Parts: sequence; structure tokens; C-alpha cells
Amino acid sequence: MALSMRDEPGTQREFETIFILRPDTNQDGIHVVNTRVRQVIEQMGGRLLKLDNWGKRKLAYEVKKQLKGIYLYWQYLGTPGVVEEIERNLRMLDTVIRYYTVKIDEDVDPNVKPQAVDEEAFNKAATTVPDEEELVTGAAPMPRFEEDDLDIDDDFLPALDNDLPIKTKE
Repeated sequence: MALSMRDEPGTQREFETIFILRPDTNQDGIHVVNTRVRQVIEQMGGRLLKLDNWGKRKLAYEVKKQLKGIYLYWQYLGTPGVVEEIERNLRMLDTVIRYYTVKIDEDVDPNVKPQAVDEEAFNKAATTVPDEEELVTGAAPMPRFEEDDLDIDDDFLPALDNDLPIKTKE
């Protein structure tokens, strides 16, 4: 891939891409799309900086007969042409209903930007929590928490003292 004459040697451009998947896409489907995008970035010499699954959200307007979608946020470094290749791949996937890319910066030294996406974070991005409507209507099970998951500081909670009189309205 030829570098643009306006790019400083040894630097890359920083991009953000948000794409929306069909709301019925399962974890395996999300993982397939994420894997394909990551492969394009890595094959073209780029680096993934951040990956986030924003969950299922209501769309502002109907897109491809869908009222909701699963939002995925990608932040990455790449050379010119990486965006075109990512978007070409996204167009070929039936689960992708919309995508948008913005150039954040250019002439970024790739050694300065830390790579914050390890294998665990990559796999976690394939998990989408149910949206509020599904939780309220009972279409999705309520998330279950273990006692260890709750981050409550015991010192913060007031101690219950049974000797205190209960005030009642007379």
C-alpha cells in the first residue's frame, strides 16, 4: 500500500468507526464481524486501540427495516486505504446495517499510542446486554449478580441498631 505524500514517514492515521449490526445478531455473529475487521486492520499494518460494544439501542429512524441495532465502536491506527478496505468488508456482511468512519488525527506515531485491546477485551466486545425494553417486558432474563460482583463498601453502609426507637406519625 503506497503512502500518501502528505503523511510523515513512520506515522499512521487515527480513525474511529462505528457500525451497527442487526438487533437479532447473536454473539457468534458479532464475533465474526469483529474478527474480520480486526484482520483487515492487522493485515494492513494498523493497530487496534479500543473496541467497545455499546449494546442494543433504538435507532433514530428505521434503517433496513430495523428499529434497533447493536452498536460497535472501534478506534484504530492505519495507513491510507485501511478505511476503504474495512468498509468494503462491512458492506459484504448481511448483519451490518450501517457504518460510519471519522479520521481523528494524522501523523500519529504508532509507538506512542498504547494498544488497549487484548484477547479478553476483544471477546468481551461480542457480548451484548439486553436493552431496557426487553428487560422491562420480560423478553430477556434479568441479569443475575453474584454477591462478589457487587462493589459495596461495608464501611459505607450504616449499621442497623435495633435499640433505636421507631418514629411514628401520631
